Amino acid sequence: MSTEQTPLRILLADDQALLRAGFAMVIDSQTDLRVVDQAGNGQDALTAARVHRPDVVLMDIRMPVMDGLEATRLITEDPALGATRVIVLTTFDTDEYALQALRAGAAGFLLKDVKPETLLDSIRTVTTGGAVIAPTTTRRLLDATLGSGAQARRRTPDVHQQGKLDRLTNREQEILLELATGDSNGEIAVRLFLSEATIKTHVGQVLAKLEVRDRVQAVVFAYETGLVY
Repeated sequence: MSTEQTPLRILLADDQALLRAGFAMVIDSQTDLRVVDQAGNGQDALTAARVHRPDVVLMDIRMPVMDGLEATRLITEDPALGATRVIVLTTFDTDEYALQALRAGAAGFLLKDVKPETLLDSIRTVTTGGAVIAPTTTRRLLDATLGSGAQARRRTPDVHQQGKLDRLTNREQEILLELATGDSNGEIAVRLFLSEATIKTHVGQVLAKLEVRDRVQAVVFAYETGLVY
């Protein structure tokens, strides 16, 4: 009986062929990962996703025909692609749309100059239910989108958002704040002197009560409601 692991299937979507080739070289160097297709625009990415049903799509945002935001939304809303996770690729200095991509259902985002080992770890992370969310990048990105410096203000949750926050216990609110650090369950467990299994349970309860897909969505919620600022 073969015990060989089936490689995770990756779809690359970016209008820069050279960048796709570089990512493909890095990914295909791993025995547990395999690039199944490449796309140069969002429409082709959507079509390829429906054909191949990949485990992960690495999605650029600014592409012709259909941008990565719309492609991400259509992929994550497609019941047939329920197991497919999208990681958005962005250049922070020129791209203001990563937060919108997270709202569209992306499991996270990476800067395009990401280190190879980080790229590989991120792909594996989202396939196990985690989310790619770098603390410093998240804060900078959300500050740029929601306002920063003297213009930044603590936001007041609307009635609907406040109702969701009110569902959280004190411990669950603490867990939500911890999620905003971008740390893993294990790291949070050490800091709070709890078991990793307990943290995992609390995280699941937070996601359910806030009605969000994953950790990234929970962090976006925390920023938008002023719980983290």
